[in-house]
Amino acid sequence: MKDVANIVNPETILKWYRELISKKFDGTKNRKGNGGQNKIAAEVEELILRFARENPSWGYDRIVGALSNLGYKVSDQTVGNILKKHGIPTAPDRDRDNKWADFIKSHQDILCGCDFFTTEVITPKGLVTYYILFFVHLASRLVYIAGATPNPDEFWMKQIARNITMDGWGFLKECGCKYLIHDRDSKFCESFLKIIQDAGVKTLRLPIKSPNLNAIAERWIRSTKFECISRLLFFGEQSLINALRNFSAHYHEERNLQGKGNVLLFPADDYDSENKIGDIKCRERIGGILKYYYREAA
Repeated sequence: MKDVANIVNPETILKWYRELISKKFDGTKNRKGNGGQNKIAAEVEELILRFARENPSWGYDRIVGALSNLGYKVSDQTVGNILKKHGIPTAPDRDRDNKWADFIKSHQDILCGCDFFTTEVITPKGLVTYYILFFVHLASRLVYIAGATPNPDEFWMKQIARNITMDGWGFLKECGCKYLIHDRDSKFCESFLKIIQDAGVKTLRLPIKSPNLNAIAERWIRSTKFECISRLLFFGEQSLINALRNFSAHYHEERNLQGKGNVLLFPADDYDSENKIGDIKCRERIGGILKYYYREAA
Protein backbone atom coordinates (compact mmCIF):
# COMPACT_ATOMS: atom_id res chain seq x y z
CA MET A 1 0.00 0.00 0.00
CA LYS A 2 2.83 2.42 0.78
CA ASP A 3 4.37 1.80 -2.65
CA VAL A 4 1.05 2.28 -4.45
CA ALA A 5 0.20 5.40 -2.43
CA ASN A 6 3.32 7.06 -3.82
CA ILE A 7 1.97 6.64 -7.36
CA VAL A 8 -1.75 7.52 -7.04
CA ASN A 9 -3.89 9.29 -4.46
CA PRO A 10 -6.20 7.47 -2.01
CA GLU A 11 -9.38 8.34 -3.94
CA THR A 12 -8.00 6.57 -7.02
CA ILE A 13 -7.27 3.47 -4.97
CA LEU A 14 -10.82 3.50 -3.59
CA LYS A 15 -12.18 3.95 -7.12
CA TRP A 16 -10.27 0.87 -8.31
CA TYR A 17 -11.60 -1.04 -5.31
CA ARG A 18 -15.21 -0.07 -6.06
CA GLU A 19 -14.77 -1.07 -9.71
CA LEU A 20 -13.42 -4.45 -8.60
CA ILE A 21 -16.52 -5.01 -6.46
CA SER A 22 -18.80 -3.89 -9.29
CA LYS A 23 -17.25 -6.41 -11.66
CA LYS A 24 -17.83 -9.19 -9.14
CA PHE A 25 -21.54 -8.48 -9.01
CA ASP A 26 -22.06 -7.30 -12.60
CA GLY A 27 -25.18 -8.98 -13.92
CA THR A 28 -25.77 -6.90 -17.05
CA LYS A 29 -25.37 -9.91 -19.32
CA ASN A 30 -28.39 -11.54 -17.71
CA ARG A 31 -30.69 -8.51 -17.86
CA LYS A 32 -33.56 -8.37 -20.32
CA GLY A 33 -35.14 -5.35 -21.92
CA ASN A 34 -38.71 -4.32 -21.33
CA GLY A 35 -39.79 -5.63 -24.74
CA GLY A 36 -40.82 -2.22 -25.95
CA GLN A 37 -43.55 -1.83 -23.37
CA ASN A 38 -44.85 1.68 -22.94
CA LYS A 39 -43.93 3.36 -19.68
CA ILE A 40 -46.77 4.83 -17.65
CA ALA A 41 -46.62 8.56 -17.06
CA ALA A 42 -44.64 9.57 -13.97
CA GLU A 43 -47.62 11.55 -12.67
CA VAL A 44 -49.88 8.49 -12.71
CA GLU A 45 -47.22 6.35 -11.08
CA GLU A 46 -46.87 8.86 -8.25
CA LEU A 47 -50.65 8.84 -7.73
CA ILE A 48 -50.72 5.05 -7.56
CA LEU A 49 -48.00 5.05 -4.91
CA ARG A 50 -49.72 7.83 -2.98
CA PHE A 51 -53.11 6.07 -2.97
CA ALA A 52 -51.56 2.81 -1.80
CA ARG A 53 -49.59 4.42 1.03
CA GLU A 54 -52.39 6.65 2.26
CA ASN A 55 -55.06 3.94 2.02
CA PRO A 56 -53.70 0.60 3.30
CA SER A 57 -57.00 -1.24 2.70
CA TRP A 58 -57.30 -0.29 -1.00
CA GLY A 59 -56.75 -3.11 -3.46
CA TYR A 60 -55.76 -2.82 -7.11
CA ASP A 61 -59.33 -2.34 -8.39
CA ARG A 62 -60.05 0.38 -5.82
CA ILE A 63 -56.95 2.28 -6.94
CA VAL A 64 -57.99 1.85 -10.60
CA GLY A 65 -61.39 3.34 -9.74
CA ALA A 66 -59.85 6.31 -7.92
CA LEU A 67 -57.62 7.00 -10.92
CA SER A 68 -60.58 6.87 -13.32
CA ASN A 69 -62.24 9.62 -11.25
CA LEU A 70 -59.25 11.79 -12.13
CA GLY A 71 -59.38 10.93 -15.83
CA TYR A 72 -56.66 8.24 -15.89
CA LYS A 73 -57.41 4.84 -17.42
CA VAL A 74 -55.06 2.06 -16.26
CA SER A 75 -55.47 -1.66 -15.66
CA ASP A 76 -55.30 -3.43 -12.32
CA GLN A 77 -52.26 -5.32 -13.65
CA THR A 78 -50.45 -2.01 -14.25
CA VAL A 79 -51.22 -0.92 -10.69
CA GLY A 80 -49.93 -4.23 -9.37
CA ASN A 81 -46.71 -4.01 -11.37
CA ILE A 82 -45.97 -0.50 -10.12
CA LEU A 83 -46.57 -1.42 -6.49
CA LYS A 84 -44.37 -4.50 -6.80
CA LYS A 85 -41.60 -2.44 -8.42
CA HIS A 86 -41.54 -0.16 -5.38
CA GLY A 87 -41.79 -3.00 -2.86
CA ILE A 88 -45.32 -2.11 -1.71
CA PRO A 89 -47.32 -5.21 -0.72
CA THR A 90 -50.96 -6.00 -1.47
CA ALA A 91 -53.78 -4.41 0.53
CA PRO A 92 -54.00 -7.02 3.34
CA ASP A 93 -50.25 -6.85 3.92
CA ARG A 94 -50.22 -3.01 3.83
CA ASP A 95 -52.93 -2.95 6.49
CA ARG A 96 -50.92 -5.40 8.56
CA ASP A 97 -47.86 -3.13 8.20
CA ASN A 98 -49.77 -0.36 9.97
CA LYS A 99 -50.61 -2.64 12.88
CA TRP A 100 -46.98 -3.69 13.08
CA ALA A 101 -45.83 -0.07 13.09
CA ASP A 102 -48.16 0.72 16.00
CA PHE A 103 -46.90 -2.31 17.92
CA ILE A 104 -43.25 -1.37 17.41
CA LYS A 105 -43.82 2.25 18.41
CA SER A 106 -45.55 1.30 21.68
CA HIS A 107 -43.04 -1.42 22.68
CA GLN A 108 -39.69 0.23 21.89
CA ASP A 109 -38.39 -0.13 25.47
CA ILE A 110 -38.53 -3.93 25.27
CA LEU A 111 -37.90 -4.34 21.54
CA CYS A 112 -34.66 -5.12 19.74
CA GLY A 113 -34.11 -5.45 16.02
CA CYS A 114 -31.45 -7.37 14.14
CA ASP A 115 -30.22 -7.49 10.58
CA PHE A 116 -27.32 -8.38 8.29
CA PHE A 117 -25.32 -6.25 5.92
CA THR A 118 -22.38 -7.19 3.71
CA THR A 119 -19.06 -5.82 2.60
CA GLU A 120 -16.16 -7.07 0.55
CA VAL A 121 -12.83 -8.06 2.09
CA ILE A 122 -9.60 -8.57 0.14
CA THR A 123 -8.05 -11.95 0.92
CA PRO A 124 -5.37 -14.15 -0.67
CA LYS A 125 -8.26 -15.87 -2.49
CA GLY A 126 -9.60 -12.61 -3.89
CA LEU A 127 -12.66 -10.63 -2.84
CA VAL A 128 -14.72 -12.40 -0.20
CA THR A 129 -18.16 -11.27 0.92
CA TYR A 130 -18.45 -10.88 4.70
CA TYR A 131 -21.79 -10.87 6.49
CA ILE A 132 -22.06 -8.62 9.55
CA LEU A 133 -24.85 -9.37 12.04
CA PHE A 134 -25.87 -6.69 14.54
CA PHE A 135 -28.60 -6.03 17.10
CA VAL A 136 -30.09 -2.67 18.14
CA HIS A 137 -32.25 -1.70 21.11
CA LEU A 138 -34.93 0.49 19.56
CA ALA A 139 -35.53 2.88 22.46
CA SER A 140 -31.93 3.70 23.38
CA ARG A 141 -30.36 3.05 19.92
CA LEU A 142 -27.68 0.94 21.61
CA VAL A 143 -26.05 -1.25 18.94
CA TYR A 144 -24.26 -4.55 19.42
CA ILE A 145 -22.17 -5.98 16.57
CA ALA A 146 -22.51 -9.71 17.08
CA GLY A 147 -19.93 -10.84 14.55
CA ALA A 148 -18.67 -10.93 10.97
CA THR A 149 -18.17 -14.06 8.89
CA PRO A 150 -18.04 -15.15 5.25
CA ASN A 151 -20.14 -18.19 6.16
CA PRO A 152 -23.10 -17.45 8.48
CA ASP A 153 -24.16 -21.10 8.72
CA GLU A 154 -26.40 -22.68 11.35
CA PHE A 155 -23.52 -23.46 13.72
CA TRP A 156 -22.38 -19.82 13.68
CA MET A 157 -25.91 -18.51 14.15
CA LYS A 158 -26.54 -20.79 17.12
CA GLN A 159 -23.39 -19.55 18.84
CA ILE A 160 -24.50 -15.95 18.31
CA ALA A 161 -27.89 -16.80 19.86
CA ARG A 162 -26.17 -18.23 22.94
CA ASN A 163 -23.96 -15.15 23.28
CA ILE A 164 -26.77 -12.59 23.15
CA THR A 165 -29.00 -14.48 25.60
CA MET A 166 -26.36 -15.37 28.19
CA ASP A 167 -27.26 -14.34 31.75
CA GLY A 168 -25.15 -11.51 33.09
CA TRP A 169 -23.78 -10.04 29.86
CA GLY A 170 -25.87 -11.14 26.87
CA PHE A 171 -27.05 -8.13 24.86
CA LEU A 172 -30.74 -9.05 24.89
CA LYS A 173 -30.61 -9.68 28.64
CA GLU A 174 -28.84 -6.38 29.35
CA CYS A 175 -31.45 -4.42 27.36
CA GLY A 176 -34.39 -6.14 29.02
CA CYS A 177 -35.56 -7.24 25.58
CA LYS A 178 -38.84 -9.17 25.38
CA TYR A 179 -39.27 -9.12 21.60
CA LEU A 180 -36.75 -9.48 18.77
CA ILE A 181 -37.81 -8.40 15.28
CA HIS A 182 -36.10 -9.78 12.19
CA ASP A 183 -36.76 -10.12 8.49
CA ARG A 184 -37.39 -13.31 6.53
CA ASP A 185 -33.76 -13.99 5.70
CA SER A 186 -33.17 -17.75 5.78
CA LYS A 187 -30.04 -17.20 7.89
CA PHE A 188 -32.38 -16.63 10.84
CA CYS A 189 -32.85 -20.39 11.05
CA GLU A 190 -35.22 -22.26 13.38
CA SER A 191 -32.45 -23.42 15.74
CA PHE A 192 -31.25 -19.81 16.12
CA LEU A 193 -34.77 -18.61 16.91
CA LYS A 194 -35.42 -21.47 19.33
CA ILE A 195 -32.41 -20.62 21.51
CA ILE A 196 -33.63 -17.04 21.75
CA GLN A 197 -37.20 -18.08 22.50
CA ASP A 198 -36.03 -20.51 25.19
CA ALA A 199 -34.33 -17.53 26.87
CA GLY A 200 -37.69 -15.79 27.22
CA VAL A 201 -37.47 -13.49 24.17
CA LYS A 202 -40.27 -13.74 21.61
CA THR A 203 -39.06 -13.58 18.00
CA LEU A 204 -41.20 -11.67 15.52
CA ARG A 205 -40.77 -12.21 11.78
CA LEU A 206 -41.64 -9.07 9.83
CA PRO A 207 -44.07 -9.04 6.89
CA ILE A 208 -42.72 -9.48 3.38
CA LYS A 209 -40.94 -6.44 1.89
CA SER A 210 -41.29 -4.19 4.93
CA PRO A 211 -37.86 -2.65 5.67
CA ASN A 212 -39.70 0.39 7.08
CA LEU A 213 -40.67 -1.74 10.08
CA ASN A 214 -37.01 -2.24 10.93
CA ALA A 215 -36.13 1.34 10.03
CA ILE A 216 -33.71 1.98 12.92
CA ALA A 217 -31.58 -1.00 11.91
CA GLU A 218 -31.73 0.03 8.24
CA ARG A 219 -30.66 3.56 9.15
CA TRP A 220 -27.71 2.26 11.16
CA ILE A 221 -26.57 0.21 8.17
CA ARG A 222 -26.74 3.29 5.97
CA SER A 223 -24.72 5.38 8.44
CA THR A 224 -22.10 2.66 8.87
CA LYS A 225 -21.60 2.23 5.16
CA PHE A 226 -21.63 5.91 4.24
CA GLU A 227 -19.45 7.19 7.08
CA CYS A 228 -17.06 4.27 7.41
CA ILE A 229 -17.27 1.09 5.29
CA SER A 230 -17.42 2.73 1.86
CA ARG A 231 -14.34 4.84 2.63
CA LEU A 232 -12.04 1.94 3.44
CA LEU A 233 -10.32 -1.07 1.92
CA PHE A 234 -10.25 -4.18 4.07
CA PHE A 235 -7.27 -6.52 3.93
CA GLY A 236 -8.38 -9.55 5.91
CA GLU A 237 -11.06 -10.03 8.53
CA GLN A 238 -9.27 -8.24 11.37
CA SER A 239 -9.16 -4.92 9.51
CA LEU A 240 -12.94 -5.12 9.10
CA ILE A 241 -13.44 -5.95 12.79
CA ASN A 242 -11.25 -3.02 13.85
CA ALA A 243 -13.21 -0.60 11.68
CA LEU A 244 -16.54 -1.84 13.04
CA ARG A 245 -15.36 -1.50 16.62
CA ASN A 246 -14.16 2.04 16.06
CA PHE A 247 -17.35 3.08 14.31
CA SER A 248 -19.44 1.53 17.09
CA ALA A 249 -17.55 3.53 19.72
CA HIS A 250 -17.88 6.70 17.63
CA TYR A 251 -21.60 6.11 17.07
CA HIS A 252 -22.35 5.62 20.76
CA GLU A 253 -20.07 8.20 22.36
CA GLU A 254 -19.09 10.84 19.81
CA ARG A 255 -21.81 11.18 17.16
CA ASN A 256 -24.90 13.35 17.62
CA LEU A 257 -28.01 11.39 16.66
CA GLN A 258 -30.81 13.40 15.07
CA GLY A 259 -33.41 10.75 15.89
CA LYS A 260 -32.70 11.23 19.62
CA GLY A 261 -32.78 15.03 19.80
CA ASN A 262 -29.43 15.57 18.05
CA VAL A 263 -27.45 14.74 21.20
CA LEU A 264 -24.76 12.19 22.06
CA LEU A 265 -26.22 8.81 22.96
CA PHE A 266 -23.79 7.81 25.68
CA PRO A 267 -21.36 10.69 26.34
CA ALA A 268 -18.28 10.36 28.56
CA ASP A 269 -18.69 10.95 32.29
CA ASP A 270 -16.84 14.27 32.11
CA TYR A 271 -18.86 15.55 29.14
CA ASP A 272 -20.37 18.98 29.72
CA SER A 273 -22.30 20.60 26.86
CA GLU A 274 -22.33 23.90 28.75
CA ASN A 275 -18.54 24.11 29.00
CA LYS A 276 -17.28 27.03 26.88
CA ILE A 277 -13.93 27.52 28.57
CA GLY A 278 -11.65 24.55 27.82
CA ASP A 279 -9.47 24.24 24.74
CA ILE A 280 -11.12 22.59 21.73
CA LYS A 281 -9.66 19.15 20.99
CA CYS A 282 -10.22 16.66 18.20
CA ARG A 283 -10.31 12.91 18.66
CA GLU A 284 -9.70 10.95 15.46
CA ARG A 285 -10.49 7.33 14.66
CA ILE A 286 -9.48 5.19 11.68
CA GLY A 287 -6.86 7.61 10.47
CA GLY A 288 -9.10 10.66 10.73
CA ILE A 289 -12.12 9.30 8.88
CA LEU A 290 -14.15 9.71 12.08
CA LYS A 291 -13.68 12.93 14.05
CA TYR A 292 -15.09 14.15 17.36
CA TYR A 293 -14.61 17.72 18.62
CA TYR A 294 -14.86 18.45 22.31
CA ARG A 295 -13.66 20.87 24.96
CA GLU A 296 -10.95 19.77 27.33
CA ALA A 297 -12.32 19.52 30.87
CA ALA A 298 -11.46 22.57 32.93
